[in-house]
Amino acid sequence: MTIAAILGDKGADLVSISPDRRVADAVALLAERRIGAVPVLDDDRVVGVFSERDVIRCLREHGASALDQSIAAVMTTPAVTVGRDDSVLGALSLMTRRRIRHLPVIEAEQVIGIVSIGDLVKYRIDRIEAEARAMRDYIQQA
Repeated sequence: MTIAAILGDKGADLVSISPDRRVADAVALLAERRIGAVPVLDDDRVVGVFSERDVIRCLREHGASALDQSIAAVMTTPAVTVGRDDSVLGALSLMTRRRIRHLPVIEAEQVIGIVSIGDLVKYRIDRIEAEARAMRDYIQQA
C-alpha cells in the first residue's frame, strides 16, 4: 500500500497558499475548504505547511494581530513530506513520531497532493475490512 493509492482515491485537488499571504487569508481558506492544513508554496515548491495548530500558536503569541502576520512568519517549516511510492504504514509511523497530521506528497520537487492522518487511517481500515470479507468468503466456500 503506497501513498499513490491514497491520492488515487482522493483525487488530484490540491489547495495551497503562498508565504506572502496573511494568516487571515489562510484561516478563511481552511474554513471554506473544511481542511486542517494547507501546503505553503513558493514558485511551486513546498516551503512549509500552515495548519490549525499554527493558527492557535500564532494567536497565543500575538493575539488578534496574528491575523495580519504573513504565513511565512508563522508556518511550520521545513515541511515534512512523503513521496508517492512511500508506504502508508511508513507515513503513519512518520506522522506518529513527528506528531503531525498532514504530509505534502512530493514528486520531482513538486507538490502533487497532501494526505492527512484521517486519509491514511481510512484507507488502512478499508483494506482490513476487505481482507476480512475475503477471508469470510473463503471460509464459507470451503
